[in-house]
Amino acid sequence: MLLLTLCTVRTAAAQDTYLLLITGVSGEETLATQYQKWGASVVDGAKKRGVAAANITYLAEATEKDPARIRARATRENVSQAFDDIAKRAKEGDEVFILLFGHGTFDGKVGSFNLPGPDLTAVDFARLFERLLPQRIAFVNTSASSGAFLEPLKGPRRVIVTATKTGGERLDTIFPGFFVEALDADTADRDKNGRISVLEAFEYAKAKVAAQYEQGGHILTEHAVLEDGSEGKLAGAVYLSPQRTRDAATVAAAAANPALRALLDQQDVLERQIAELRLKKDTMDAAQYEAQFEKLATDLALKTREIRDLQTKK
Repeated sequence: MLLLTLCTVRTAAAQDTYLLLITGVSGEETLATQYQKWGASVVDGAKKRGVAAANITYLAEATEKDPARIRARATRENVSQAFDDIAKRAKEGDEVFILLFGHGTFDGKVGSFNLPGPDLTAVDFARLFERLLPQRIAFVNTSASSGAFLEPLKGPRRVIVTATKTGGERLDTIFPGFFVEALDADTADRDKNGRISVLEAFEYAKAKVAAQYEQGGHILTEHAVLEDGSEGKLAGAVYLSPQRTRDAATVAAAAANPALRALLDQQDVLERQIAELRLKKDTMDAAQYEAQFEKLATDLALKTREIRDLQTKK
């Protein structure tokens, strides 16, 4: 019975998540150190949330900075190879999360991301995306001038996040630090389902950026943008973590404990209800939507706590 349960859970959660993290040319030691800290945080956090180590590719300016995590240098050739590797392994419906830290430029027509050696332009990334047509892509470019990537990259099954709204916003951005922070921040988890969606991380980081500029008395020079073709609905359902999966200990405990199994089933139902409600947002009265969303999110948070308390007691 346990073996059958394990197989059923794995089938239901067959969707995989892939992470491609790219840190480009830093230009100075302070930024190189900062990129390294962000990269380590993202990689370690992804593993903690259940992304398989084999599904994580970290390309950086210099591999010796963090040899335990960095797979290769972030050259144009290695980025292309990383896309090929993911395309060979990823199944239809899998999610590919691509995150860029570094400097960007804009020549008035095309945006580029600066790498050791030849840069990669937005047009180059658009061609690379063609290798992942059956997958869902979340692409987050946190560099200056990243807004120039929006138009070339947007499309079906894609969530595009940029730290600026145009290529003309050329100053260094503070968006990436807050985006990394959001991935592990309980306060970013607005629906209290224990997972941070791309939409939640984006909204958290964007609000933090605005607050910091305001506190410093500065004019906002970066305006982050999210484009998914559905006003955030797709972004709200894409995570840097696999679909909810139960570890072997939880599955075994649920098989032996009807009370725990019932709570896990109820948790899944609430998550589906929240996802379905999000799809109806545009057709509902705003106050009614917020009321229903708040109730479901509260119910989910309470249910998650019940599960945690029961597991701790056992």
